[in-house]
Amino acid sequence: MSQNENLAALSAAGVSVWLDDLSRDRIQSGNLAELINTRSVVGVTTNPTIFQGALSQGHAYDKQVKELAAQGADVDSAIRTITTDDVRAACDVLAGVYEASGGVDGRVSIEVDPRLAFDAEKTTAQAIDLWKTVDRPNLFIKIPATEAGLPAISAVLAEGISVNVTLIFSVARYRAVMGSYLDGINKAKIAGHDPAKIHSVASFFVSRVDTEIDKRLEAIGTEAALALRGKAGVANARLAYTEYQDVFDGGKHTSTYAHLASSGANRQRPLWASTGVKNPDYSDTLYVTELVAGNTVNTLPEKTLEAFADHGETRGDTMSGTGAAAQEVFDQLAAVGIDLADVFDVLEREGVEKFEKSWEELLSATTEELRGAGSN
Repeated sequence: MSQNENLAALSAAGVSVWLDDLSRDRIQSGNLAELINTRSVVGVTTNPTIFQGALSQGHAYDKQVKELAAQGADVDSAIRTITTDDVRAACDVLAGVYEASGGVDGRVSIEVDPRLAFDAEKTTAQAIDLWKTVDRPNLFIKIPATEAGLPAISAVLAEGISVNVTLIFSVARYRAVMGSYLDGINKAKIAGHDPAKIHSVASFFVSRVDTEIDKRLEAIGTEAALALRGKAGVANARLAYTEYQDVFDGGKHTSTYAHLASSGANRQRPLWASTGVKNPDYSDTLYVTELVAGNTVNTLPEKTLEAFADHGETRGDTMSGTGAAAQEVFDQLAAVGIDLADVFDVLEREGVEKFEKSWEELLSATTEELRGAGSN
């Protein structure tokens, strides 16, 4: 089987292609392995919404649910067993990629319970527990970039555990995330962990920014406001990439990283998340084509992955040197009346709430399945 040319070109430009989906059926059918072999997929991300969708469809989990019911498992332990089993199996499928990339890719992410997003201590404890339970070196623990999440990120990295920081919407919060990463790596080094073995990505959300800001631009309704629709998501990511370069590529804030890099510390790579296009008026590959740069990750829903395989174009680096133009877009947004601070507050709150809702739905559905399996 040969790799799709469009996705191979994207990979050659330095973008790691990750799939934003996981299910037991995808693992057991060989589909995940096929995507690795034909679609340049080198990683997988999960979240509560993905797991809720996987468990609610088909019968791949019926046998395990029945066994767990017979054991008298409660719903929280049942979900933890089911999801960690899937993630462990996916880690094994991607083990070859992990080895070949020197530990950079071949990664599978699992999220801490989103109900803990505002409790640093409990987030840290569960992250350590998940790391031990899955017991695979190519695991990433996903921790939300809430205010409470920032110290948890440092604490978990300090334990020598690799972290995927999720739900980042603003550049200001992204700066704080990079600070937490460097702090965590420094603490890990002091504790005797090898910094070279600890990896991290920072998941910066894209399409949701356009969805929220476009709605506000349409409410303003002026010609100047309407002309800015569909520009904020890419501009925000490009501003974030400028900050990344400033910290890791020789900008004014590189001294901390340079010191750690001498001990083998890795960069915390930017990951573009929420890259499925929500507005049908926009190109369905917009958040891939316009976010190409080396040492980055793009995690794609399967629909977007296949769209890029069919007609995606890689025009080289579309990120470096774009900071000034991206800042101009944000200046224009502020000028027409967009309250950007409020936008990012809303997006973070809604992001956590959406995952909490999916988790509650997952709890409810699994409770019913356990009850049904136990009565058979």
